[in-house]
Amino acid sequence: MSSYYLHSINAQQALDAIKKRQASVRLSTDLNISEADYSIVDDCLVLDQNNELSVTQLKRIAKKTQRIFLCEEGDIEPLEDRSVGYYKLVPTAGAPLLEISGVKMHISKGTDPFTSASEMAQKAVRAGDKVLDCCSGLGYAAISAHRLGASEVTTIELSQQVMGLRAQNPWSQDLTNNGIVQLHGSSYELITTMQTSSFDAVIHDPPRFSLAGELYSEDFYREIYRVLRPSGRLFHYTGNPQIVKQGSSFVDGVIRRLKKAGFYNIEKVEHLMGVSAQKK
Repeated sequence: MSSYYLHSINAQQALDAIKKRQASVRLSTDLNISEADYSIVDDCLVLDQNNELSVTQLKRIAKKTQRIFLCEEGDIEPLEDRSVGYYKLVPTAGAPLLEISGVKMHISKGTDPFTSASEMAQKAVRAGDKVLDCCSGLGYAAISAHRLGASEVTTIELSQQVMGLRAQNPWSQDLTNNGIVQLHGSSYELITTMQTSSFDAVIHDPPRFSLAGELYSEDFYREIYRVLRPSGRLFHYTGNPQIVKQGSSFVDGVIRRLKKAGFYNIEKVEHLMGVSAQKK
């Protein structure tokens, strides 16, 4: 079964082509991974024999600038989950970002989510590493770590809604590659079951503090320290700094707790909204 992903920009491209009476239009229907030419017949965009979109359907997609629509077997549905909160994939100029109840879960300003996740991975991962990716989301950092030559990447994601969306996301499909192990559960709980000194690098990209404060705790940082091998590296996404009291920022609190947990060489990485650190 073929799947096609459309959003406001490529829907408008199709509408413009129909208006100009073109016989075809070149589009990306896999969210900017590739492009192909699609026919226009009787004022419809023809993706294949089972998927034809009328002007009315294309206009509906074009109006929703923050949505991605999945077209399969003649059905058109937004890539979202409203079962608990509101989870959706949002189009960018590159890979889609994850948004949960209105909060964007990726760095996207001046970049795209896959690129920023790749830069996070580069801060910690070296070829041959065994990597732990906590709170993996759409899996971009895990895929990047694997592409950097990691021998094995273990990813942990708690949200079933997020895992459902990433299963439909073309940019997340490499998570099924050999060498990547996907775990469903709490990073806070699962890390306690892992062997001491079993990873060379950890990428930690938790939800914001108000949703998962335990993932910013000294106890959790001690667990990360424990599972890292000597000289192992950590990249920890913290998000935008928030003032918690006069003269002290949220990130400064993270750094203090990392130091108490045993980390050194701790540095702020402002353009990635995080900190890097190392085990002695």
